[in-house]
Amino acid sequence: MNRHILSVLVNDRPGVLSRVSGMFNRRGFNISSLAVGPSETPGLSRMTIELEGNEAVLDQITKQLNKLIDVVKIEDFTRSGRNFVHRELVLIKVKTGPSSRAEIFEITKIFRSKIIDVAPDALVIEATGDEGKLKAILKLLEKFGIVELVRTGKIALGRGLV
Repeated sequence: MNRHILSVLVNDRPGVLSRVSGMFNRRGFNISSLAVGPSETPGLSRMTIELEGNEAVLDQITKQLNKLIDVVKIEDFTRSGRNFVHRELVLIKVKTGPSSRAEIFEITKIFRSKIIDVAPDALVIEATGDEGKLKAILKLLEKFGIVELVRTGKIALGRGLV
């Protein structure tokens, strides 16, 4: 099974997210990652959907998405051969004390992350990057005790003006 990242431009109206995710659910397809937000065009939102499937599954998903009235455009970055960039954001709350704070600061610096909240017993770190980078920073921070974690879905854009 191959991973695919779809960029789906949709009308920004109530119920569109529900209809798109419902289509996946009805067909028994799993969404690995989903992020939705306003696009560069007023009235349109961009959904970035990551899923696993072979070519037949992807063809079926694309056909079904195109049948939905509010879907304006679909681009499969993975299959198109177009170069693209993708990122995720993670917020990590880590236990800390006087003895571990300096090491956590160093780890954040190495990964070009930010400490966005400081409390006497915890730090909140903001990290962005691809899946590999985020896995690496999480692995290094595990030993301090990850108290809470929240992660966005993958977002992606094609490179250049094509």
